[in-house]
Amino acid sequence: MTFQLKMTQQQVIDGLRSTFGNEFVAADVRGFCRANDIGYSTVTKKIQKYKVSKGKWNLQVTTKAVKNIENSFNAPAVTPVVQQNLVPTIDDTFVKFGPFADLKKILQSKQFYPTFITGLSGNGKTFSVEQACAQLKRELIRVNITIETDEDDLIGGFRLVNGETIWHNGPVIEALQRGAILLLDEIDLASNKILCLQSILEGNGVFLRRLENSLNQQQDLTLSQPQIRKVKVQTTEDLLELTCSTKPFSNVSQ
Repeated sequence: MTFQLKMTQQQVIDGLRSTFGNEFVAADVRGFCRANDIGYSTVTKKIQKYKVSKGKWNLQVTTKAVKNIENSFNAPAVTPVVQQNLVPTIDDTFVKFGPFADLKKILQSKQFYPTFITGLSGNGKTFSVEQACAQLKRELIRVNITIETDEDDLIGGFRLVNGETIWHNGPVIEALQRGAILLLDEIDLASNKILCLQSILEGNGVFLRRLENSLNQQQDLTLSQPQIRKVKVQTTEDLLELTCSTKPFSNVSQ
C-alpha cells in the first residue's frame, strides 16, 4: 500500500489562512488538525518558519524577519559616519550688535545655559549666534522648528536602511553627544509635539525610551532659541532672555 500525503505545505498554509487569517495561535492549529484529520506536529513542522513566538504564527512574517528586527533593536545606531566639521564660517561682513557680547560670553563659558533670544524678524538673531560660534570655533547644530516638528525630528528614530531598521540620532541627540551649540530656530512656531525637549531644557538630559538608554548633556552644551517675537517660557531652570532690537542687517553699513 502506497502512503499518500494528506496535505502539502502550501495546502496547509492556504487552509490556515482561509480559516483564521494570517495570524493564529496553537488552539486554532489544533482545531484545524481535528477538522482535517492531520497530526498537530505535522502541521507545525510545515509552518515552522512562520512562528513568531511560543504558540503563535504569522503567515506574513518569517522567523528570519523577526530575528532581523530584534537585531536592529540591539544595534543602537548605524556605523558612525565620517565626523563633519560643524563650526560655522566667519563672515567678514558681520557687524556686532545688541547683546552679541553677552551671547559670546555665554558660549565661551562652555556651561549649560539655555538662552532665549527675541527680536524683530530679520534683524540678525540667528546670524549673531552663527558668528559667535564661528569666532569661538564652536560647533553649531541648527534646527528650524515648524508646527509639524515632533520628537522623531528632534530626538531621532528608526530608519529603513538597506532593508534593515536602524536607529538614527536626531539633531538634539547629536548636539548632546558632541557638546555642540543647539540652535532651535523659530521655536515660537512649535506645538506641544516638542515637549520631549523639556527635560533637556531643565538640564536633566533625555531618556531614549525606544532604546531604553539615558543620555546626559555634555558640560558645554548650550541651547540658543532665536524668536520672531517675545514668548514667555517657563522651566525649572532660569532661562536667560536676550532681546535684539537693532535694525536689520540689510540696513546696517560698516
